[in-house]
Amino acid sequence: MTQNIDFVYDFCSPNAFLAHKTLPELSARYDVKFTYVPVLLPIVFKATHNQSPFQAFSENRQKTAYLTHDLHRFARRRGLSFHMSPHFPMNTKFAMRGAHFARGKSWESKYISAVFDAIWVHGQKVDEIAVLIDILQENELPVRKIREAMSDPDVKQNLKDQTKANVRRGVFGVPSLFVGPEMFFGKNSLPNVEVELLSSNGV
Repeated sequence: MTQNIDFVYDFCSPNAFLAHKTLPELSARYDVKFTYVPVLLPIVFKATHNQSPFQAFSENRQKTAYLTHDLHRFARRRGLSFHMSPHFPMNTKFAMRGAHFARGKSWESKYISAVFDAIWVHGQKVDEIAVLIDILQENELPVRKIREAMSDPDVKQNLKDQTKANVRRGVFGVPSLFVGPEMFFGKNSLPNVEVELLSSNGV
């Protein structure tokens, strides 16, 4: 029986992008399905009194230089295309509303990959609606429906509620992965996710 893992994310996180790129390999290796759970990271941070490490260590050049190096090293060792966004940090609320609207639809994966790549491969400024619309059109996604969802009050509220529900679940940042009740935070916890999967499969 295929096991389900929740992947809690926000497009604004480079670590979430890099973790996202590794999931297909894990899915194939362990026969697991990843359910993508969009949240609004600023709400998570506010609720948990947390902040981005780049913000927390903004005055520590050695630390921020290392954090950037670690992102590129992770990508390079896995053969992934990655560029630190020139617009980081960015507001991804419109893109995340689109992600929430996309849940369960046949084009959800296509939408997620298109937006993640737009930010962290192509350096596009997705906090501008016009840029997002271009991305949707280029990837042959349902532009009108997604555009309407981005300003839909119910979509806005549901995404906020979902974010708060995940904070109650223990989320304090992204990416966060749940294997059953066990939470794993950050791209560097992926080896521990594998250990958990092996354990749960009796290996």
